[in-house]
Amino acid sequence: MAGRGSRLRPHTLTIPKPLVPVAGKPIVQRLVEDITKVCAEKVDEIAFIIGDFGKEVEENLIKVAEDLGAKGTIYHQEEALGTAHAILCAKESLKGNVVVGFADTLFQADFKLDNEADGIIWVNQIEDPSAFGVVKLNDDNIITDFVEKPETFVSDLAIIGIYYFKDGENLANELQYLIDNDIKEKGEYQLTNALENMKQKGVQFKTGEVKEWLDCGNYKATVYSNQRVLEFEIEKDNVSPIATIQDSIIIEPCFIGDNAVIENSIIGPHVSIGANSIVKNSMLKNSIVQNDSSIDNANIADSMIGNKVKYTGRSKELSIGDFTEVKE
Repeated sequence: MAGRGSRLRPHTLTIPKPLVPVAGKPIVQRLVEDITKVCAEKVDEIAFIIGDFGKEVEENLIKVAEDLGAKGTIYHQEEALGTAHAILCAKESLKGNVVVGFADTLFQADFKLDNEADGIIWVNQIEDPSAFGVVKLNDDNIITDFVEKPETFVSDLAIIGIYYFKDGENLANELQYLIDNDIKEKGEYQLTNALENMKQKGVQFKTGEVKEWLDCGNYKATVYSNQRVLEFEIEKDNVSPIATIQDSIIIEPCFIGDNAVIENSIIGPHVSIGANSIVKNSMLKNSIVQNDSSIDNANIADSMIGNKVKYTGRSKELSIGDFTEVKE
């Protein structure tokens, strides 16, 4: 999770993309919770590979791991040199059974990880695979080829960015081989090259298919992911007992955070409002409002509003970053 999150700006100018909340929880927290659910045994350690995000972010990530009963470890990628280089930054943690996840994706699955497999690559069947890495399978459902962003159709099974390796040390050795021999594609060290080398040496990769794959690459995709997660959790009570709701209607599913104040407003469906935010005299649907923000006299849909924003306005589709004040 060391990337700059440029496609999600302005929301990633002040916090890293994996800490942007979806239905009240940071993306990375939801991802590691989902991964631990499908693992067949206890997760001992969660290692986060990050950029220079600051001490507070690092402390929050350690807490995410500890809340799941795991040790939290922080590694830094100082320079953006590709996925293989990023994963190798956590070389000390690449031991035994390892799951690698890229922290801008969420998924829904109902299987348990087969930790006896050499390797598993999570995929999702999609209509247009041209923008993704895809895999080809043989008759035994073993991966035969990795194809990056195919210009002509070869497969509709897109790699979603979550991988299992039975032998973490072997993965580390293959990643190191790329670095030592300066093997790059498009100027970066790529995980897919290591996977191909492992396959050529006899490692058999299976696929793990998910029921749904949610991307959080840009603000519209993140708003949609918020909608879907709220629908997954529709039976949960996601309205904080210490939120204040007066003369208002909440149309489920919604998330309302601690100490949020909703007055004379209609909220929902598919709205997440963060802690300490205030919404008055407004209508909100299918939107994310983060923490400590104030919305007044607005009609907002399909929008994403950051932390400590003050917005007084009219009917809009918005993407407003942190510490912004808008009056219309």
